[in-house]
Amino acid sequence: MEARHLQVNGTNREFAVPPGTRLLDVLRDTLGLTGAKEACGRGECGACTVLVDGRPIVSCLAIVESISGPVTTVEGLGPDSDGLRQAFADCGAFQCGFCTPGQIVRAAALLREKWPSDPAAIERFVRHGMSGNICRCTGYSGIVAAVIRAAETANPGDGA
Repeated sequence: MEARHLQVNGTNREFAVPPGTRLLDVLRDTLGLTGAKEACGRGECGACTVLVDGRPIVSCLAIVESISGPVTTVEGLGPDSDGLRQAFADCGAFQCGFCTPGQIVRAAALLREKWPSDPAAIERFVRHGMSGNICRCTGYSGIVAAVIRAAETANPGDGA
């Protein structure tokens, strides 16, 4: 076991884990943050998506000793993501909810990016930006609509 330090959801956390421990296991098993989900274990589905330095990563592939920046999980997005969560509910962007935390985290990162000014390119931009997250229940129309609605609500008249 080795002592580790990470900033998670704005709090400095100390813990001891064996070398090679995945970030997902630290979050879920050591820190009790269960929003990131274990699904494929191969970085293909996005259910375990978290932000590191504000960028989305799949935590099932990240070894904890390789993480140096602040980690934000779905639990740490806080009130800033209320509009996004509401848009997901309003647009029917989830059914079983298993993938929803990863979808919300990825969408929160996407909302911080520079969006295309051409309205015709927005849907393609969102679909591309969300492509690392799989949903086996809903299809993607509701998810795409929710992300676009959240952008419009956050930045009315801003082209998104």
